[in-house]
Order: sequence, then C-alpha cells, then structure tokens
Amino acid sequence: MPEALRARIAAVSAHLPSRYRTLDEIRVKITETGGYAPPPGLLEDLTGVRGVHVHEDGENASDLAVAAARSALGEAGLKIGDVGLLLFASTSQDLVEPATAHLVATKLGASCPVFDVKNACNSFLNAMEVAASFIETGRYRTVLIACGEPSTLATRWHAPDREDLLRALPGYTASDAGAAMVLTAGPAGEDDPGILALRFVSNSAAWEACTVAGGGSMHHLSVHDDHTTLRLNGDLRQGALDVLPRILDTAGEELEAARAGAFAFIAFHQIAMPQYREVIDLFSLPEDRCLPAVAEHGNCAAASLPLQLVKAREADRIESGDLVAMIGLASGFSFGLALVRW
Repeated sequence: MPEALRARIAAVSAHLPSRYRTLDEIRVKITETGGYAPPPGLLEDLTGVRGVHVHEDGENASDLAVAAARSALGEAGLKIGDVGLLLFASTSQDLVEPATAHLVATKLGASCPVFDVKNACNSFLNAMEVAASFIETGRYRTVLIACGEPSTLATRWHAPDREDLLRALPGYTASDAGAAMVLTAGPAGEDDPGILALRFVSNSAAWEACTVAGGGSMHHLSVHDDHTTLRLNGDLRQGALDVLPRILDTAGEELEAARAGAFAFIAFHQIAMPQYREVIDLFSLPEDRCLPAVAEHGNCAAASLPLQLVKAREADRIESGDLVAMIGLASGFSFGLALVRW
C-alpha cells in the first residue's frame, strides 16, 4: 500500500507594513471629510482596537503576499523552485483577472501551477484544506499559500451620520498584512506533526450581512462609496447563531477538546475586541489559550489566523508537538476549523 501522507506546516510567516494608523487618526480623517464627526474615543470604545497597519503607496495585495512568502520559504529552508503548487488566498486581489496568484508567482520567480482561493476571511483556512487534500493524495508534496490584504482600501471615510458610521465600523479596524504558509508532505503516524482534521460549515443565506459590493457584476466598476467600502447590511452575528447547531454537529468533538484545554493555542478570526470576547463566550474557549491580536494589529482579514500563529510562536506559546486549533469565521457566512499538531 502507498504511504499515508499528512500535510505538515514547515513554516508560517506574517508581514506587517511599517506604517501604523491609530483609531484617533482615523477619527480625525473621518471628521475632515465634513460628514458625521465621531467624538474622541468613540471608535476605540466601540472596537477596543488601538490602530491598524497601512500598506505603502503603490503596494498591492501581491506585494504583501510576496514579502510573507519569501520569509516563509526562508524559514522552511526552501527555494521557490521547490514549490509544487502556489495558492493565493485572500479577501483582496490585485485585479479581477487574472488570478492574483500569477502576479505573486511572477514576483517570486515561480513556474509551478497557481490559482486563487477566495472565501472572505476564511480564504487562508480554505487554502489549507485544498493544500492538505492535494498533499494527502500525493498530487503535490510542497504547497505555498500566500495571502496579501491591503484591507484599509475598504475603509469608508465619509459617513453622513452616526448610522452610516456604525455600518462602516468594520472598515475602521481593517488592517493591512501579508501572510504565508509552507505545507510539505510527511508521514501520517499517530504522533506525527501536521494537519489532523478540517471541518467546514456554511450559512450562505446570510451573504448580504457584510459586503464589499463594487467590482463584481452586480455593481460593475462602481465608484460609489457604498459599493467599494466594507459595509454592514445586517446582523452578521445572527448568521453565526443560525448555523451554530450545524457547527456543533460538525465540529462539536473538536470544540469540546478546545474547551477542555487539549490545545496549547487556539487562533480564531478577530474583527474587534467585543467580537473577540463573544467568540470566547460562544464556544466556551479557555481565554488563556487565545491571543487578542486584534487589539494591537486590527482585523487583518484572511491573514488574521496565520498572524496569530506567528505571534504565539514568538511568545513561546507554541512548541513542537503541541496541538493547535484554528477557527475561521467569515462573512457569507462560513465557519472553519483546522486542528494541527505542531
């Protein structure tokens, strides 16, 4: 029989632009547009976020992804020629066509097959599922996932009134980042490292709750502010609650293990501090195994999960042999869970 294979994480990296914009600076910029002027401290009180990272002028999603990818390849001790498949996984993109993966590949000097994986803030987690499936079947032995998120481009600066400001609130914690992960084939023994399980659930009826509408066929090449910025149109939290029974049916055993402290670290997608606390309460997660990266770094979209892994590793909260959980929550609505032995 052929050897059973498991996708193992050979490297994970994150790239944070050096420019940093505090929420008070965001407040000032909103005020200067002549619309609703939020009082000092309001944005910080509502979000619990100090500020966000901002990409350089002219820097694209592919550039952020390339910076992280080069770091991940270096950490893994690999060259771009060692990569069998390259996946670009982000909410953002350089162009509608072609796939941004081609731009990333060109900048890295890759000649392997490439394609994009796109599912809002679960894009990176879904790319891990695709990569793991290919590796387990022996199709590819080394897969590079690259993510670039110039999310601040979706910030709405002019809010006519307080209601519009609250609808645009997710855009004020949107932060720019790049992230990358190298997955390689390894043995699938009981104690071997790698991706142990992946679970996904969707509630697509909730797709309208949070949107960036411009650029698709519904609002083709629109320059209307409402269509090019991140906007809350409904209760995204309700989309999660509606699908919660299916989440528990699909991933209940794994979530129970998380509650019981079986995992050294639990990363989950974060958009603001109130949502961070809601997720901990919703799934009864042990807070000492989590990391509120959003407070300092903002909502890094699909780069959020790998960024948390990097921060946890830098703090020596993840060591070889540890069990790690990654929980993805994305507009649409979709839920994802990855269990990994480090």
